[in-house]
Amino acid sequence: MPDGATLVRWDRADDVPAELTGATFDAVVDVSRIPSHVRRAVAAFPDAHWTFVSTINVYAESTTVGGTPATLPLLDPVETDEDPASGPEVYGAMKVACENLVRAGVAAAFVVRPGLIVGPGDPSGRFTYWPARFADAARDGRPVLVPEPVDGPVQLVDVRDLAAWVVTAAEHRTTGDFDAVCPPAPRSELLAAVADGVGAHPELVPVAPEVLAEHDVRPWMGPRSLPFWAGDLADEGFMTHDVTTSLAAGLATRPFAETARDTLAWLRATPDATVTGLTRAEEQEVLAAVRSRD
Repeated sequence: MPDGATLVRWDRADDVPAELTGATFDAVVDVSRIPSHVRRAVAAFPDAHWTFVSTINVYAESTTVGGTPATLPLLDPVETDEDPASGPEVYGAMKVACENLVRAGVAAAFVVRPGLIVGPGDPSGRFTYWPARFADAARDGRPVLVPEPVDGPVQLVDVRDLAAWVVTAAEHRTTGDFDAVCPPAPRSELLAAVADGVGAHPELVPVAPEVLAEHDVRPWMGPRSLPFWAGDLADEGFMTHDVTTSLAAGLATRPFAETARDTLAWLRATPDATVTGLTRAEEQEVLAAVRSRD
């Protein structure tokens, strides 16, 4: 724990522990996805400024380009403690229920809905793949496969920028509902910034989605995936949220190149860190097959 902080363990399926009974706090940051846990905590500390870290999965549709928390409909809340592993819609619906509990039960509610959270320490590979792959290319001189359309929109937030905003919002007792991502940018801009951050500028070979599917290249994350490519998983509005109000409320996003540089440094300094997605060998096999057809 940081100096000056005290760790109190609380299984939130149980009542408030004795150490916290009657305690008061200026601010609470809650990341739970379980409605009963949120209900119990809100009842214990209703006077605090409450940051609830939600998710963009709360939205019921992803077709609206430039959608905002004020314009996008939400999923119907799921107030039972179902297994959130059953899918993003159930996870999102449980988060909607949690949001509602926070707004109804505390003095000041700040609800943030992050999209893709990236940066040092992220083992998911959804962004980490790219600085790692560009570093591979710097070593072996081979090209890098990228998905078409190369200028498709992307949005993300560096975990450090999200954390800083949470602290600032607590200090200012900011309230309201906000999306926590950067303004939408073309994927080509993101990849160019990754190249600058890593110090490698390999040849990029765009490949069409239908060709990627033919070679069993999967979207988003996991084995044999091409991270940060949503494919058929998302519609046009998925990564085009209008975050004007978030920026006005204090969200500040750092350059992509800085995130890429620091993520690669974390990977190199962390021996047990893993990067999911296509292996370098799998990627080159796909590129060889694609080029043999030309």
